[in-house]
Amino acid sequence: MDLQHNLQTIRSRVVQACARINRDPSSVELVAVTKTVSDQMVNQLIELGVDAFGENRAIPGHRRSELFPQVEWHLISPLQSNKIRYCRNFDLIHSLERLKIARLLNQKAAEWDKQIDVLIQVNISGEATKHGLKYDQVLDFARVLIHECPNLNLRGLMGMAPYVEPEKTRGYFRALASLHKELCTNVKSDAEILSMGMSNDFEVAIEEGATMVRIGSALFIEED
Repeated sequence: MDLQHNLQTIRSRVVQACARINRDPSSVELVAVTKTVSDQMVNQLIELGVDAFGENRAIPGHRRSELFPQVEWHLISPLQSNKIRYCRNFDLIHSLERLKIARLLNQKAAEWDKQIDVLIQVNISGEATKHGLKYDQVLDFARVLIHECPNLNLRGLMGMAPYVEPEKTRGYFRALASLHKELCTNVKSDAEILSMGMSNDFEVAIEEGATMVRIGSALFIEED
């Protein structure tokens, strides 16, 4: 596996996607999703200049945040109440969808005397197997979150499109971008992060306004 080549390819595709809509490539943050790879590969990516990493589970993510404190660590899967105590070192939690969890996380953040940055996860595909709030629940959830959880800093939204041909994801991403604009206009003007797009569809997501893309498998493909 040639990590440097794979990373260069992804970065080039980000630049090309931005060029198609006259966007500055620096407006898109790449989060490397490393749930399936070794610490050695994480270290290689850090040496190649990657500075933000995503983990699906809180405990392994906590361990890696201790091992590699020089970079950002994001939790990108839904958080369970019994794992909240492992969230102290996460720079961003992408997957908030339940007020019970938000309140418990806020309580823990207060004990740690810190603010934790969070995104609200939206079920943009409508699939029963996907986590996240429905569109019409998001703004009210955001208002309650801001009012009741002062130690959580709402930074924006996250969503996952269904796994289909990239072009067929466009409508899902466009709808989430519209909701994100509504959030920033009517609820919190600095909730500027729009985390959408993964290895299969990140170029379409960027064209529709993503500010953060989560890339796993495309980084770790083997060349024939």
